[in-house]
Amino acid sequence: MSETHLWDRAASLPIPVHGELRPELVSLSAGLPSVDELFTFARDAELRFETLRMRIEDWTSTAVGEHLAVVDLAVRHPGQARVTTTEPSRGTAANYEVWLSDGEIVRTYSAPHKLGTQRPVRRGVVGLDDPDLPPMSQVYRPLTALPMETLPDTFVHPAGLCQNVLATGRCWVSGTAEIAGREAILLECDHPRTIEIWADRPDHHLQVGFDRESGLIVRLVESIGEETTRTALVVDLSADAPLPPSIFVFSFPAGTTLIY
Repeated sequence: MSETHLWDRAASLPIPVHGELRPELVSLSAGLPSVDELFTFARDAELRFETLRMRIEDWTSTAVGEHLAVVDLAVRHPGQARVTTTEPSRGTAANYEVWLSDGEIVRTYSAPHKLGTQRPVRRGVVGLDDPDLPPMSQVYRPLTALPMETLPDTFVHPAGLCQNVLATGRCWVSGTAEIAGREAILLECDHPRTIEIWADRPDHHLQVGFDRESGLIVRLVESIGEETTRTALVVDLSADAPLPPSIFVFSFPAGTTLIY
């Protein structure tokens, strides 16, 4: 049965043990969890690995047909992250965008436009983690930041999606599926609140797949009525895999124009 779940614990992180953050729920029990249990488990997803490699295929429906973007993500806690986005339809030459952070400096580069940026990491607003604030007003602070409002950020840091989108609709756990060779728990959500007016419709539906082992999001399917408008799917996932140091090294190519 579907119902609205007023889950507001996105920023309610567990108390550190010997200065180290640990997941509130080590693992999920056998069978299907409740919606609240699934959201709490997913909130702490990034606390269950030290390094991560993930590839996402993002299919969206456009006026000219389906469009595919491929996103490759590498993370090493704390602070190091690299996101590389390509569009296979454009071919391979000079067809990528890079977002790279070492926890202090963020660099971006767009190969098609030969434009780069380099700036300090954006600091969060002070006080939003004050325990005296209402839970819905507090903000989750990630162990390793990723580009905001992107699929990598949503998939690795599910707390915001769970609290601000899924918990505003009618949710239910519908079953399991195998995604990227791993078991995923599927959650359905009817008519979640959205800031995009065009999608604020009673027939707006989301299906989200959560990796049972880690809590990471591994599938996001958005539909309006009978039409699927977006399918984002993890096709490769490796937690605690060895990462070469060079993966977080990047130099701007000759001829790059630095905007700032």
